[in-house]
Amino acid sequence: MLEVGMKAPEFTLPDKDGNMVSLKDFLGKKVVLYFYPRDNTPGCTRQACAFAGAYEEFGRLGAVVIGVSKDSVASHQKFAEKNSLPFILLSDPERSAIEAYGVWQEKKNYGKVSMGVVRSTFVIDESGVIEKVMPKVKPDTNAAEILEYLK
Repeated sequence: MLEVGMKAPEFTLPDKDGNMVSLKDFLGKKVVLYFYPRDNTPGCTRQACAFAGAYEEFGRLGAVVIGVSKDSVASHQKFAEKNSLPFILLSDPERSAIEAYGVWQEKKNYGKVSMGVVRSTFVIDESGVIEKVMPKVKPDTNAAEILEYLK
């Protein structure tokens, strides 16, 4: 897992509309980069809706919200439309950013061990340096915790 003070790994991934988005596009702005397991699952939907509900407040604080999962561009488009998500969703099916940020990890679910995305959030400062790392966040409180931190 990456640590505070490290340069955030650069990435370029397609958004829900197929447009390529790079981390460097946001230099000069604070970035809230959150990784989540899957579109349209209960926890991921609650987490995304919490970020959507606080979207204007993030904007007032000068922060850009970006969600990343390994779902397809088409899946992201449906997920964003269904839940009125105003922020950027990036598709990472090859797991390039997911692995660069160290969130592809072993998970245990009901005794079964598998590999998957561990729900994690990074706050990246205006110069591209990791300012805060939140591993294994809870979907219901993540957005509020980040807002509190940014204030």
